[in-house]
Amino acid sequence: MTKQIAKIDVHHHIVPKKYMDSLKEIGITEVAGRPFPEWSVENMLEIMDKYHITTAITSISAPGVYFKDEGFTKELCRRCNEFSAQLINDYPDRLGAYAVLPLPNMEASLKELEYALDILKLDGVTLLSSVGGYYMGAPLYDELFDALNRRKAIVFMHPDVSPESSKSTLTLPPSLVEFVLETTRAVSNLLFTGTIERCPDIRFIFPHAGGAIPYLTLRLTLGQFWPGLKEHVPQGVLNYLKRFYYDTAISAGPYALRSLQEVVDNSHILFASDYPFAPELATMATISGLEAYDGFDDQSLKSIFYNNAYNLFPRFRQYD
Repeated sequence: MTKQIAKIDVHHHIVPKKYMDSLKEIGITEVAGRPFPEWSVENMLEIMDKYHITTAITSISAPGVYFKDEGFTKELCRRCNEFSAQLINDYPDRLGAYAVLPLPNMEASLKELEYALDILKLDGVTLLSSVGGYYMGAPLYDELFDALNRRKAIVFMHPDVSPESSKSTLTLPPSLVEFVLETTRAVSNLLFTGTIERCPDIRFIFPHAGGAIPYLTLRLTLGQFWPGLKEHVPQGVLNYLKRFYYDTAISAGPYALRSLQEVVDNSHILFASDYPFAPELATMATISGLEAYDGFDDQSLKSIFYNNAYNLFPRFRQYD
């Protein structure tokens, strides 16, 4: 029965040819130590149909659009957002999209935010855990987060390779461990810079079950008593963590889910595939992992696969 539940995938990447060609021109042909995956609209829709994914909210993944050339970044960003808008125009019932912004240029990012959400009508914004060496929550980005808060925007925050990665002697693929830690660092910084307290109306989605955040919740609450930090979390760390949404990409096992359920109820857990950076096998494993998990009944599965995202993205309510 659960295999026929409609699904909204909130973490589904696109890899447009124009994006790959632009990166290739500056010598970038891989992400996190791996070649870019093959991608096409046709293959994407085929995977969606195969796993009963009625809608995918698409995004540009790491390494994003910033490579120290602001002109290049602004142009690439605009191309990606207009490509996403065209996809939505072509498949309005099947696809949504998060806009990408030309950070760290604040003036350009605010203009692109207005264009992407007001003109192109994209569904939210995707941010990397850090850009240009600055983690989300840094004062540099305050004006952007204030603007996102005024719009009550949905913000999907994806990890990137650590700014310190080049100094590390580890040879592990960044996506194996580092991505999880980068999400954890960014969420922690958002908390303890007061960004979350200041911007209560942003609806954050954090991938991969929030990185290590659920496991570290007790440890993070120590910040509530730390001079210089406690002032930024006056409502208590757990209160803020419960506001967030967390996706299940590469996390649909009892080890992560049990910890995540101690932080949020099932209404804040969202289905996600991470396709195509995670291959089709991972999509199948995520679905089967959610179905097999003993902490979800059929109603919970329906909420996680569909209803919770349906409530965040109301334009897809024709599937009710």
